[in-house]
Amino acid sequence: MKILDRYILTKFTKTFLSVFIVFTFILVLQAIWLYIKALAGKDLDAETIFLFLYYNIPLTIPLSLPLSVLLAALLVFGEMAENYEFAAMKSNGISLQRAMRSLTIIILSIGITSFFFANTVIPWGNLKQKNLINNIKRMKPAMAIVEGSFEQLGDYNIKVTKKSGDNGRFLEDVIIHKKTPNRTGNFTVIKSKKGELKSSLKSDVIQLVLYDGNYYEEMIPKTAEQRISLPFIKGEFKEYELNVDVSELNEVDLDTETVTDNQKMLRINELKERIDTFVNTFEQNMKVYHQTQHTKWTPENIDNRVKEIDSIVYKENFFDTMSIFDQRRAIENAINRSKSDRSAIQSRIFFEKTENERLWKHEIEIHKKYVLGIACIILFFIGAPLGAIIRKGGLGLPLVVAVVFFLAYHFINIGAEQSATRGAIPVWLGAWLGTMIIFPIGVILTYRATSDQGFFDVGGAMDSLFRIFKKKPNKA
Repeated sequence: MKILDRYILTKFTKTFLSVFIVFTFILVLQAIWLYIKALAGKDLDAETIFLFLYYNIPLTIPLSLPLSVLLAALLVFGEMAENYEFAAMKSNGISLQRAMRSLTIIILSIGITSFFFANTVIPWGNLKQKNLINNIKRMKPAMAIVEGSFEQLGDYNIKVTKKSGDNGRFLEDVIIHKKTPNRTGNFTVIKSKKGELKSSLKSDVIQLVLYDGNYYEEMIPKTAEQRISLPFIKGEFKEYELNVDVSELNEVDLDTETVTDNQKMLRINELKERIDTFVNTFEQNMKVYHQTQHTKWTPENIDNRVKEIDSIVYKENFFDTMSIFDQRRAIENAINRSKSDRSAIQSRIFFEKTENERLWKHEIEIHKKYVLGIACIILFFIGAPLGAIIRKGGLGLPLVVAVVFFLAYHFINIGAEQSATRGAIPVWLGAWLGTMIIFPIGVILTYRATSDQGFFDVGGAMDSLFRIFKKKPNKA
């Protein structure tokens, strides 16, 4: 390896690793804020917090890796151009393409490696992270009582307006919904002005004492007369004690994996198998639906129905000949039949929409595994020539340019994926739209940088405008 290649490769590698570590660290810490509600008040040990951060590292790669490649290329080539190193190389007959040759091999290696990473490590990280979050939400529920929202504690849903005291011991404006076995709904409601947690927050039994409140419970009617009267029990209390057993919830295994069917947790071969299953199941359901719902509309049945109607002798005012009771029953039957048909159609439309969205999400996930590597390669061929053009090193202008450009690329991808999920555009276009937009930009920038042209030729553009608007002389 020549000295020049070694110099550029070393410079780029150091810059890339530094930027990559910083961006990954920032994005991992951001995950804590995203899941702060699930983590807050759980008294988590250092090992659990480390696992949470560790599992989030692979999930940050789709953002930190392309951005790091773009910024590192901008910084290295911008600094070299600012220090006239490119000018010295060109004076010795070394072109920009020659200077980028060694880095091109490295970037291609990063692109290929990122594909295998996206197909193996990222699904593993999603699997571990999602299940760890679910298990953390279930552990130590006594410490999960937060202000302003209902929290599940055993058979009770508890909501408080304000917490105070040590570890949120004292509660204000407490509302409790108690579950009733074999019944769906909130049939028992307990409200109190104040409450107090007297047991340890880590105890298997939570002792909650309520003060100055009322109790309401709907009774299960046993007779028709009771169903009409809607019996209930209502009472007031000065002090009411609840003991909630949460021993099973406190004994949560953080390694348990209960969620395994999310598309982000699957590899390409698993995604393809899942897609085939969805398609076969969907086609089978549609076949059954057509058989059960559309049989009555076959030509044979329609002809039979027409003959049946023709056999009836209608008078001019056939409806008026019916009794009031029959008229009312006919109208009600028609209304009910129409509502039933409309409900069936709406259910079928919702089913098809849900199934299609699930299918499209899995197809997009396959494309995204390829997009990551291709995006890294293209962004390098944007950052390197752009750095050579702007001729500015340091973390000022290059950082702003890289972040703005990458955010535009990222938001285009998000919008395109959402559109593809809704069926507005094809799935492949939704996954590749951002990459398709930046590809010609990389080609143009590379061409202009290697041909010693600026980012934008202002003088040439003005001359073109003058030539367009210049009036032609009148012929004599």
